[in-house]
Amino acid sequence: MFKIRHIDHLVLRVKNLEAMMGFYRDVLGCSVERTQEEIGLYQLRAGSSLIDLVPVTGELGRMGGAAPGLEARNLDHLCLAIAPFDAAEITSYLASKGIDAGEVKQRYGAEGDGPSFYITDPEGNVVELKGLPNVQA
Repeated sequence: MFKIRHIDHLVLRVKNLEAMMGFYRDVLGCSVERTQEEIGLYQLRAGSSLIDLVPVTGELGRMGGAAPGLEARNLDHLCLAIAPFDAAEITSYLASKGIDAGEVKQRYGAEGDGPSFYITDPEGNVVELKGLPNVQA
């Protein structure tokens, strides 16, 4: 089937982008890898992985609901890099477990653009399953 290779990226919904960028960049030593201001996505290199910061006021951040706090979530989703990525086989496998894999799209992660889709765990946490770069879905 497929095997998890590593955590590709983690997406944090943030209230104060400047403070969070300062912490991850200046305190922890992450470098800015890529920004997409038009949708509110700031990607920082953390070793072989990425930490994505998504302001709650931006396009992506608004999709997660209320700002992080006691009653709202901070983690947008966890991305697991998998191999091999055979969309039909994975979709069929997940369907047999009662899980809807959703639409496969090319998305950028720690290793570049690659096919991925989102699933939801039993408690509502979003998990992205992502293939290697340049693998067609």
